[in-house]
Amino acid sequence: MTNRTTWPVVRVLRDRDAGLYLSGVVVSGFGTSALWLASGVWVKDLTGSDGLAALCVLALWLPTLAGPLLGTLADRVRRKPLLIGLNLLLGALLLTLVAVDAPGDLWLLYAVLFVYGAAGVVHDAAESALVATAVDPSLLGDFNGLRMTANEGMKLLAPTAGAGLYAAFGGASVALLDAATFVLAAGLYAVLRVREEKPAPPTGRRRERTAEGVRHLWAHPVLRPLVLAGGATMLCAGLNGAMLYAVVDDLGRSPAYAGVLYAVQGAGSIAVGLLSGTALRRLGERRFAAFGIALLALAVALRAVPSDPSALVGSAAIGAGLPAVLIAVLTSVQRETPDALLGRVTATASTLVYAPNVVGLAAGAALVELVSHRLVLVALGVVLLVTAALLRPPFTGVRPPSAGVSPSSRP
Repeated sequence: MTNRTTWPVVRVLRDRDAGLYLSGVVVSGFGTSALWLASGVWVKDLTGSDGLAALCVLALWLPTLAGPLLGTLADRVRRKPLLIGLNLLLGALLLTLVAVDAPGDLWLLYAVLFVYGAAGVVHDAAESALVATAVDPSLLGDFNGLRMTANEGMKLLAPTAGAGLYAAFGGASVALLDAATFVLAAGLYAVLRVREEKPAPPTGRRRERTAEGVRHLWAHPVLRPLVLAGGATMLCAGLNGAMLYAVVDDLGRSPAYAGVLYAVQGAGSIAVGLLSGTALRRLGERRFAAFGIALLALAVALRAVPSDPSALVGSAAIGAGLPAVLIAVLTSVQRETPDALLGRVTATASTLVYAPNVVGLAAGAALVELVSHRLVLVALGVVLLVTAALLRPPFTGVRPPSAGVSPSSRP
């Protein structure tokens, strides 16, 4: 019998399947983060164009807009074989990048990155659905927090390793590294001990099946406010991200100082990932998300103060506050969605939450040239505080229910 007095994070790590999942996240996340940086540098070296280099990020993000449609694939077949197949497909696809060595070959790089992004949407939806089946419902918050910690840890380590590998051996070497991580991740998924029922044959037209995820989210009293707040938060986060180099200039630092702020922000995300499971059990998803958004509001406004301590504290607080709403949304989707819909609902929620971040980055890039970044940061802080206030449920004196499964969460 599992010892319920054991620290939940330790219980997650002791679980064989949960440990394999997290290992897969670490392995594939390392390769993805390394390639994300190297692809832009690769294009910049071949063409000298900042705009063409930026298209690498666009190619990776663009498929997110088709999340509701792509997520349907994760509900059509068993998720474990799908995850294995996607990882092997991406591993093979990345091998084609060894042919990229001139500006005329960049179409291949963009095409691979686009497929990479589309497969990633399906992969995340299938993984979330499979995790909800394999992991104890009371530990989903802890698992998702550890997943965030693993992702952020890779973002701190992998770009440096990728840049070093690129400098020594070129872009093809980074692609080969990423391909190897996908093959290894496929092996980790292959040894999972998860039993899945074969999905029921699809009924109705494809458009209707795709729309089921949207309808479930919009009609659900728990998920709708969380997803809307998550989208608003990520829109503000994108605008804030576009102000980063203006903040660095205001400090009188070189652009490289942005790396220091990113590292501090990553450390904050790692910390909140370790504590999120406990916080979710004590506060519930909405309060946990609301407190995270409120912390983010104060942190963003603090960046308007031109001092190194303020910038460092603000970055750490951004790292701690922003993941709260993301972890709360994912955990709630896993708990509140029937298994047959989980792939579609996860992908739809990801689109509604993450797509505004791209809009915010684009709008912020234009806004920073027209308006004082300090004014924008203070305004964002106010908007985020309002978002947190609207999301936070009224205090009733009743402790939120423990992290179990709601009656609506399984068929």
